[in-house]
Amino acid sequence: MSLADAACATLGSLVADATMALGRAGIEQPRREARLLIAAAIGSGPETVLGYPERPLSGSEKRMAEALVARRCAREPLSRILGRREFWGLPFQLSPATLDPRPESETLVEAVLDSLDDKTRPLRLLDLGTGSGCLLLALLSALPAAEGLGVDRAPEALRTAAANARALGLAERARFAASDWGAALAGGWDLVVCNPPYVVEGEIAGLAPEVAAHDPRLALSGGPDGLDAYRSLIPGLLHLLVEGGFAVLEIGVGQAEAVVGLLGEAGLRCRAPRRDLAGHDRCILAVRVAS
Repeated sequence: MSLADAACATLGSLVADATMALGRAGIEQPRREARLLIAAAIGSGPETVLGYPERPLSGSEKRMAEALVARRCAREPLSRILGRREFWGLPFQLSPATLDPRPESETLVEAVLDSLDDKTRPLRLLDLGTGSGCLLLALLSALPAAEGLGVDRAPEALRTAAANARALGLAERARFAASDWGAALAGGWDLVVCNPPYVVEGEIAGLAPEVAAHDPRLALSGGPDGLDAYRSLIPGLLHLLVEGGFAVLEIGVGQAEAVVGLLGEAGLRCRAPRRDLAGHDRCILAVRVAS
């Protein structure tokens, strides 16, 4: 892909050409993404691109910008190209083994924090299928006396999550370990959070290319009906939680009734589903009541 002519390429002309190219590729916010990609290409922030449109580019900067824009035009997610995603106001490094965190998943963090009367007391948090560590680390950032464990089946995801904990200054309160859900873990947890794979296997190909071609299938596929992961992890929650402890599980659209049923069969008491900003049921909070 060739953007502005090399002899007269400036930040402003490159942004204009990249915006047109991204728009033709179906990118929803082409000018914003053009600025971010070009900023990455020149090793600066978007404020430089916005504030100095007359700044000329070197040949290597232009070639880098063209390469990044071409990747985005091919529908590689912006976050994958930049290698990071903001979640709960925090920067998270990504890797091929981690799901790209969605803004909708912040609903889980909100649900947890709204359910705690005292956010300063010590708590033990468990994140099943931690991926980038975004849920666990977002919660630890808001709960100063809490500590937590994130588990995942993918070693690369665990390395990414641990790197995020270090970068955010949370490594002393966050640990990461390999486990198939909670199978290898002892109990005693005050809170369990989980964003399991819940997409119906046959519907993955129809998702946006940014998701279908770039998120790890292990983090997407919930089997023939989207509920396989819930059937695997929910029976172990009663053992993992202390009395009065609770679990918050993300769900897909239309899955609330089925997941509530599975939680009830496991002996947990569910609260009303929590909705995201789009009005969809996004997570279920379930409590282990005293026996």
